[in-house]
Amino acid sequence: MDSLFGAIIVIVVILFSTVLHELAHGFTAYKLGDRTAKEDGRLTLNPLKHLDPFMSVILPLFLYFLGGPVFGGAKPVPVNTRNLKGGVWGMALVAFAGPATNFLIALSAFLVGHFSGGLYDSGLWGFVVSEFVLINLGFMVFNLLPIPPLDGSRILYALMPDGVRELMDRGEKYGIVIVYALIVIGGGIFSSIMIGAINGILGGFYWIIGL
Repeated sequence: MDSLFGAIIVIVVILFSTVLHELAHGFTAYKLGDRTAKEDGRLTLNPLKHLDPFMSVILPLFLYFLGGPVFGGAKPVPVNTRNLKGGVWGMALVAFAGPATNFLIALSAFLVGHFSGGLYDSGLWGFVVSEFVLINLGFMVFNLLPIPPLDGSRILYALMPDGVRELMDRGEKYGIVIVYALIVIGGGIFSSIMIGAINGILGGFYWIIGL
């Protein structure tokens, strides 16, 4: 597979996966009573409304060329928790919708790849199927990390008592610094954790089809 052609395919997969991830956030918030994302123009398939140049394009491509697990993120969907039904639990559901969408894309691609033979094909179709599976699992695992502003922190927030929530609120502004530090400073360990989690989920997928 030519590296440039492979990168183009990876970009297409990233765009598709990121847009659906963010749409899931915005649509769930809208259904729970908050129109902020809709009014901000985020309930759209236009990738330019969702992409963060570094997290959505540069980082995933950099990781792809390094041969590591591909992951990333996008611009957070604006949500006004005061408008959400369920309060912090509503926010947790909004946060969960994004990674859950990536999981469903990965599982769908895996099943299509299995029944079409693409998973066992070293050609173009096999590459496309594999990238859909691996990139979406990477996005899911990364975004479920319990560090703000990642989705996992919103889910954890709903589960914590008020005292812990206060500490999380105070540390919110430092979250993105921690995320970047994990990627840059702890890259090797972080990649190993990501690979372990992705392989664990893949093992579950193979269990589903009886392999």
